[in-house]
Amino acid sequence: MPKDATVYSLDSTNPGAAPSRLTLNDQLAAILDDLRERIGEADEITLDFKGKLHVHLDVKKGEDLPLVEARLTALGDGMFSQISRGSTPNHPFSHRVSALVTI
Repeated sequence: MPKDATVYSLDSTNPGAAPSRLTLNDQLAAILDDLRERIGEADEITLDFKGKLHVHLDVKKGEDLPLVEARLTALGDGMFSQISRGSTPNHPFSHRVSALVTI
């Protein structure tokens, strides 16, 4: 009987044939790239993790806030929730839209 030299993973699949998954860094970079492309009103977009992942979009014009919130709501099939407004640290003339990110 010939020996099987194929390596299998714990779930009995061949790791060489398994589809490649994106790394966490690649997923976060894709989220940032998508937001930068689709929400041009934001001057700065940052991600923050303190127990939960949040995105912060800093906007200079107060009249752009409803538009940014609406676009954020429509993106990512519900990826962004708990959208809120606030002040931007160290930038008194900017406004911040923040949301919880669920990957």
